[in-house]
Amino acid sequence: MIAFDLECSQGHLFEAWFDSLDSFEKQKGQKLVTCPFCNDSDVRRIMSPVAVRKSHAQDLANPENLDYHRLAKEIVDYMHNNFEDVGSRFTAEALKMHYGVTEKRNIRGSATSEEEETLEKEGIDFFKIPFLKKDDEKNN
Repeated sequence: MIAFDLECSQGHLFEAWFDSLDSFEKQKGQKLVTCPFCNDSDVRRIMSPVAVRKSHAQDLANPENLDYHRLAKEIVDYMHNNFEDVGSRFTAEALKMHYGVTEKRNIRGSATSEEEETLEKEGIDFFKIPFLKKDDEKNN
């Protein structure tokens, strides 16, 4: 059994247990997974603050078992699906959130070296991830 953190299209967060990821995907496709608060069947998995895997210790002891390509793709997909792309406005948006001008939210974008220094001086945490364009963006 595996527990997934889920979110419905109305923003309700909840947890559900499944035999496997395939089981979750199948039930979701059949609209059998619903929000316990509003009965919405438009749900998605979200990152769990705690993830426990039986093979984690084994993976650490034997890193060649990790599929780094898949892991990188999952991270990029998660960022594309769950972070608003603010482009070159990243620094301005981060500063607005930091000072309470706008509501905090997940953002991604770009910043110059000077803008990064400004963010650091203001005490704003950020991290850099080099992104390749997703396949569908390359074709546009």
